[in-house]
Amino acid sequence: MAIKFQYNKTSLGELGKQLKMRQKALPTIKSKESALRSEVKRAKISAQEYRELFDRAVAEYEYMVALWGEFDCTLLRIADVELTTQKIAGVRIPVLGEIHFEQKAYDVFSSPLWFADGLAILKRLAELGIQHEVYNRRVELLDYARRKTTQKVNLYEKVQIPGYEDAIRKIKRFMEDEENLSKSAQKIVKTRQQQAVEGQML
Repeated sequence: MAIKFQYNKTSLGELGKQLKMRQKALPTIKSKESALRSEVKRAKISAQEYRELFDRAVAEYEYMVALWGEFDCTLLRIADVELTTQKIAGVRIPVLGEIHFEQKAYDVFSSPLWFADGLAILKRLAELGIQHEVYNRRVELLDYARRKTTQKVNLYEKVQIPGYEDAIRKIKRFMEDEENLSKSAQKIVKTRQQQAVEGQML
């Protein structure tokens, strides 16, 4: 990224402000990146744990596979999932509240005995699946924010701060050279004036 500037004091002052602003912001952005990195890791671990719990629960009830064919799938449905948001390092992430199920009444006497257990199993599997999805969404949001923050850290650290420092250095050198040339020109003029005065005296 080429930094546009002019060889004058105004431009030097403006670049100095921009440089200070970025140097001040960099530690904050770095700590945000670090916080996001650890939150992503934590969310990934939680998502993985819920996935494993779900898989284990499914495996646990595999012996009932043949029975599920006679189960009435319309007996249970998810009516509502309460989600709230929480801010972590400036990122809004979902937090699972209550899961509301809608259960139809069924004839206990004419239905197989295991239907009550089946409903409890389905509720448990649904809860684990939803928890897994919520944590997956957290991972996506936090990881996206972390990538953006890392890009900003790299932009400041590797591009903008060195760019501003280089531009300031160029302006200072230019101004020093200009000052030296001005002093040299003044000396030459002074020397010529003295020589002219001395020449008139002779």
